[in-house]
Formats: sequence, structure tokens, C-alpha cells
Amino acid sequence: MNITRDSLNIAVVQAESIMFDKDKCIEKATGIIRECAENGAEFVVFPELFIPGYPYGMTFGFTVGSRNEDGRKDWKQYYDNSILADGPEMNKLIETVIANQVYVSIGYSEVDCTTATLYNSNMMITPDGKTFNHRKLKPTGSERVVWGDADRDFFPVMDTPWGPVGNLICWESYMPLARVALYQKGITLYISPNTNDNPEWQDTIRHIAIEGHCYFINCDMVITKNMYPDTCNGSGEISKLPDIVCRGGSCIIDPYGHTISETIWDEEGIIYAELDMSKVPASRMEHDVCGHYARPDVLKLHVRDE
Repeated sequence: MNITRDSLNIAVVQAESIMFDKDKCIEKATGIIRECAENGAEFVVFPELFIPGYPYGMTFGFTVGSRNEDGRKDWKQYYDNSILADGPEMNKLIETVIANQVYVSIGYSEVDCTTATLYNSNMMITPDGKTFNHRKLKPTGSERVVWGDADRDFFPVMDTPWGPVGNLICWESYMPLARVALYQKGITLYISPNTNDNPEWQDTIRHIAIEGHCYFINCDMVITKNMYPDTCNGSGEISKLPDIVCRGGSCIIDPYGHTISETIWDEEGIIYAELDMSKVPASRMEHDVCGHYARPDVLKLHVRDE
């Protein structure tokens, strides 16, 4: 494990997307990056699908065995506001990252450069503009009608002065072998961009922090009903949603499973925290999940990593 700096100033962004509007989402994201950098952040983390928002509660006209044309129009609107991993919108984000000399992790709906398939993706960006893209392995439940299973970019890890950093998106963290794939790479920061405001999730994140003896960065999204766009098929579905659709719950958990920040509910906010990275190797004295507390002679994970 190579940690060259023991102190990390991190900003965890719980912010609302401008739904189905990639340009306004990019504008908001670049403004937040500048704000966080001005406040001393060295690493800025955004939620799942910040660009162009998480369409919670929408069905896009899908039922078992059939679709409808108005739902198809809504999906096309979402498709048109999804972005390429190396397109002009992402390049604008990268330019902002370079200009402000921070590390960034941001969730977005990715358009494949060849096909019309969308992916629920997360991009990590270094201060010199290098990118590490991760596509969600298995979209959850009805997410599967919007985004495809990852076909590549499974477990990228970004080297930083604070050690290797990886991410899993929302319910990917309920995939034990996916977690181990990151642990095997020695991650010190486990970034979780998600849309998961249920109380059980708050227990899950503490377990994972203890299991991996790493910092768990829980970056949730807040969603309000008034942020939804006009739709062809979804107005009835959206009208039934509560005013606060997703409550958030962003926070930071240390390698011992302790909450070391505020937990934000029901509003936008930025958590600023200074992380003592020396806690990571120290916490592994008695439990190093892929080191001395492993039995590779009995248990072995083979990862198709590409």
C-alpha cells in the first residue's frame, strides 16, 4: 500500500440534478467543483447519475411484454441528455478539474460511443486529466430497462497520494465478490455514489468500512418532485411521488466503522472533512481482508478485469 500523504481534505456533494438537462447539470457540477476547491477540498465526490439525474419512479412505458410510444419518447429525451465518456460535456468537466487541481468522482448516464445502449457509469478524474471510467455491473430492478450491464470498465482503480481509490455504484455494494475485487487492489477509499436513502443502507456502509478497513464515502442524491421535467408518459407516475423523492443520507465512515462526519438528510449540502489516511494501514493490523486475514489456499477470486 503506497500512501504518500496522510491527510486528505475531501468534499462529499449531496446535490440535486437538473433532471434530463445535461448542460445545466454540467454547469452545476463545474460550479460546485470550483466552490469545493476554493474551500480547500482536494477530492470532490458527486452522487450516482448526477448527469442528467436519476429518474426515480418512472417506467418509460415498460410493462412485461410491451412498451408504449410515449414512454419511448421519454427514454429518448433521457438518452439525448446522457453523455459520452470522452465527449464535449465530459471534456468540460475534465478542464474544470485540471484548472482547479482536484480529484473528482462523478456519476453520469453514459452513451456508448458505438451503440445506442446507455450505462449507469461513474468517472474518476485526476488533476492532470486522466480518467477512470466504471460502468455499473448490474443495474438494479427496473433500472435494467434504461441501462445495460457493464461490458467493460469493471473495476478501475485510481492511484492517488492517499492510496488506491475505487468505486461501486449503489447496489453493486451488495455484490460480495465485487467488493472483494476492489479489496484485492488495496483500496483505501471506497467511493459509493448512490440513490439509497433507506435505513438499512446506513448499516451496510458501516459493515463495508469494517470489512475492507477503508474509508467509505457515502455520496447520496437528494431528489425533489419539482425537479422532474415535463414528460409524455410519466406525469401520472411522478404525481404520486412524495415531495422529497430521495432523502439523501450522505456521510463518511472511517475504517473502524465509525461515522466521522455529519449525515445530511432532505436537503442539498456539501460535507467537508479531513481524513487521517494513516488509519487505513493501522486498522489492518488484526484484519487485512486480502492479506494476512485471507486464505488463498482455500478461497480465490478470479476477476475478468478489463
